Amino acid sequence: MARRPASLALRLTVSIGAVITAVLLTFGWMVQRSINSHFVQQDVDELNAVVQSLTQSLSEPPASQEPDALTRRLAAAISGHRNAQFRVSDSHGNVIYATPNSDLDGFARLAPSTGVINIDSVKIWRDKGETYRGAVVQLMNKGPQGTEPLTLAVATGINFHLHYLESFRSYLRIITTAACLIAIFATWLAVYQGHAPIRRISREIRRIKSDQLFIRLDPGTVPVELTELAVSFNEMLDRIEEGFQRLSNFSADIAHEMRTPITNLKTQTEVALSQSRDVDQYREILYSNLEEYERMAKMVADMLFLAQADNNQLKPELVSVDLAAEVQALFDYFEAWAEERSVSLIREGQALRIQGDRLMIRRALSNLLSNALRYSPAGRAVTVSLAANSNDMVAIRVYNYGPMIDREHLPKLFDRFYRADPSRQRKGDGAGLGLAIVKSIIEAHGGSISAKDEGGKMVFEIKLPQERDREA
Repeated sequence: MARRPASLALRLTVSIGAVITAVLLTFGWMVQRSINSHFVQQDVDELNAVVQSLTQSLSEPPASQEPDALTRRLAAAISGHRNAQFRVSDSHGNVIYATPNSDLDGFARLAPSTGVINIDSVKIWRDKGETYRGAVVQLMNKGPQGTEPLTLAVATGINFHLHYLESFRSYLRIITTAACLIAIFATWLAVYQGHAPIRRISREIRRIKSDQLFIRLDPGTVPVELTELAVSFNEMLDRIEEGFQRLSNFSADIAHEMRTPITNLKTQTEVALSQSRDVDQYREILYSNLEEYERMAKMVADMLFLAQADNNQLKPELVSVDLAAEVQALFDYFEAWAEERSVSLIREGQALRIQGDRLMIRRALSNLLSNALRYSPAGRAVTVSLAANSNDMVAIRVYNYGPMIDREHLPKLFDRFYRADPSRQRKGDGAGLGLAIVKSIIEAHGGSISAKDEGGKMVFEIKLPQERDREA
């Protein structure tokens, strides 16, 4: 069983909530990093101040030749830096001075010497539960024996900074979590309120029943983002209402068409059974019944053909079709009917060939010709014109004089069950599926069909690819 997709409200809330959470976490990280960098810079400044003070003290000539004079100078040099510790040793590693209660021996041995104390060169180490940040630098001392190099290990305690940062992190976590929850709730509320027009449209759609297809949504009362949805829904309702109307008309036509032959069959059978008759009379009744059966069978066959077209089951068996020969064969078939109606049949244009299903093409042309003959007045002509277009398409045009159809009805003539005049009753003309069948056949061959009015003549035009285009 396929999982149901998550709701739009949940998707938007999760997406926006994730973005807000990421922004808050990034902001918190940046604030924390900025504070930490500030503390590191403070420590660096203090270490540089100690180094500068010691450098200045060592650069002055000794005021006394006593052995402990250097020690006193070093002790006095950082009297204002109570948090700082340092250790000074000579080039042989002997400690000259070290801040009381400090143990910088291990740090002095392990930390690399640097020429400049900055954020990148300071190191951190821990000793006896204390954390320090410091550096090892080289100094020059002017002593009684001349200038000699000294190694200075200087450090400052940073426990206070670390405790503050840890407290700040805990506070920041609480603030970030609370802000994220508030933001997610506010996002959900905003999304829920934002979907109110959709819920309103859903309620309006829900009350539309099959007997209320005239109801339409008002695009002017919905947000801009939903205007296209409202317009599309209204267009869909137009198509559904139109389909319902055509289906209703078609049902009435089918009921009428089926009722007539069924009534005839029933009546003729009752008459035949009302008294004894000879063989010839029974044979005549059976022939009459057969005509009614054929009429119903054609109606059912047309409906089945269109059902196949709906399911894309029309698979033309392509062969080379000579259009001129097919038109002439149909002229021969309809010749007697045309003479009876005093209508002449004319073929114009060049001989052309296409790749198609011969029986389907013949059926499409036959439907158009029979339609043209049926509505052509006496003394007029039905003309079939064949021509090749410049875009490698064959144009088949069927012209006939007859009652004109309003322009708004022309594009819908090929819709099944459609009637330009719903009040008109069919008398032996079938159920109105002929042109729909023609359209299905032509489209199955990759072509198109249209109808138009040219100077008092109805023109049905078919366009199909030429044979060489198929072979290419």
